[in-house]
Amino acid sequence: MVNLSVNINKAATLRNARGGNIPDVEQIAKDCESFGAQGITVHPRPDGRHIRYSDVYAIKPNIRTELNIEGYPSQSFIDLVLDVKPTQVTLVPDAPDALTSNAGWKVQEHFELLSGLADLFKRHQIRMSIFVETDLTNLEWAARTGTDRIELYTEPYAQQYAIDRDTAVAPFVEAATCAHELGLGINAGHDLNLQNLSFFASRVPWLEEVSIGHALICDALYYGLKETIKLYKNCLIQK
Repeated sequence: MVNLSVNINKAATLRNARGGNIPDVEQIAKDCESFGAQGITVHPRPDGRHIRYSDVYAIKPNIRTELNIEGYPSQSFIDLVLDVKPTQVTLVPDAPDALTSNAGWKVQEHFELLSGLADLFKRHQIRMSIFVETDLTNLEWAARTGTDRIELYTEPYAQQYAIDRDTAVAPFVEAATCAHELGLGINAGHDLNLQNLSFFASRVPWLEEVSIGHALICDALYYGLKETIKLYKNCLIQK
């Protein structure tokens, strides 16, 4: 079974819209785990519009499974990761004002940065993942950095799924096969949902983890958080 890491950013967005502490993101993180999630993902951004650095510090002591911190590796982000020591850090090439992560790293262009960070996080026993697209040459460069895993950016798959799901998933099957042969662990995320997740998980080999936030939190408005996590986990069971 592929692990489900629930991204709780959108719960923090809802809290921040009103002020105060409703919903309580610390409690939501604990509840997600108690409902069966194998990890919690947070993506603190410089403007603090959803998860804040203070949230990350508050959430970490309550996590019993895995904490995955996503973000652009600014110095303040690196300091946060080294201080909190999550299970995993996922590096994304977002600009500070990015609405959401919408592209993977061009690894060769940023090789010195990423390889230096791979060495740094390895020394602190923090697993590192690089957010990438499906270009095979780029994956080869990712492996050379020393990163432990890559996270496949799945928006292109999600966009094409309703048109031709076999064509949509093919580049990801090829990329996952290549990454595995290069010794990389494989995560995936972005726009995966209850409609497209099961097919993706059944076709992409060696997939270890999916990180899902926006769609899952939206579905929880209808089904409730406990039932929604159950539905997503059911999509990840290999039938």
